[in-house]
Amino acid sequence: MARKRDNGPGGLIVVDKPAGFTSHDVVAKLRGMARTRRVGHAGTLDPMATGVLVIGTERATRLLGHLALTEKEYVATVRLGQETVTEDAEGEITASRGAEDLDRARVEAAVASLTGEIQQVPSAVSAVKVDGKRAYARVREGEQVELAARPVTVSAFVVHDLRQETAGDGTPVTDLLVSVVCSSGTYVRALARDLGAALGTGGHLTALRRTRVGPYKLDGAHTLDRLQERLDAGEPLPVLPLGEAAAAAFPRWDLDEEQARRIGNGVQLRMPAQGLGPGPVAVFGPGEEFVALVREQGGRAKSLAVFV
Repeated sequence: MARKRDNGPGGLIVVDKPAGFTSHDVVAKLRGMARTRRVGHAGTLDPMATGVLVIGTERATRLLGHLALTEKEYVATVRLGQETVTEDAEGEITASRGAEDLDRARVEAAVASLTGEIQQVPSAVSAVKVDGKRAYARVREGEQVELAARPVTVSAFVVHDLRQETAGDGTPVTDLLVSVVCSSGTYVRALARDLGAALGTGGHLTALRRTRVGPYKLDGAHTLDRLQERLDAGEPLPVLPLGEAAAAAFPRWDLDEEQARRIGNGVQLRMPAQGLGPGPVAVFGPGEEFVALVREQGGRAKSLAVFV
């Protein structure tokens, strides 16, 4: 009879997602490894993409929706000179205009126009819902999908290298190695598309690696193979405990025992006037007990999730 693992309160596991896996595939793998159905992820990665995927188990799944709102960082390759239906290398090429001898100053100027607080139209094959149905599902059924632009923040968009290449069909193209720091909801594919449009060459993404989600970085991520090796060797999964995960991701508010009890019971205590910011705040009681995630509303603490 298989040994039953004590799942406990759960926590976060930072995974280095391999290419070819959907985010749901990774969740399914971790359900088997952790022996629990209560597994989720914070922020989808496309199958082509690799890198940081934050997985939550057990009660930590209640943090994930709030982690998904944090800043993210990527390295990517943008190919100028060709467009695809999916705006990345997995889609059919729809136009080959070519791009050679591009002036770097012109490229940098176009990149600068896509930096800061911008309005971005998500990819038509994104997971954005249109009348309750994913946009990509509508596209697969042959529909023409037009999504509304929405505000996103691109804190940094940097070109590290510019290379002249020849595509498989003989089209002269230019590949850019870039890094992007952006708000949640920003599509790097759409940045590649819009950069190509600004330069008149067309563009799409040929590689994408996420290196950070909030405070969780690639140097702390584990491959699926390494996680399985740990289990096979009788070692536990490298789970970041719930309280540590919350303290790393959110501003911290320490309370005494009575205050912590009241927050845990849903009482909306008055929050400090300064220092905690407008977003979610992690509430801790004595003994490093993680009590709740709250946000300020009218000067008081409104509970987002209670963990005691």
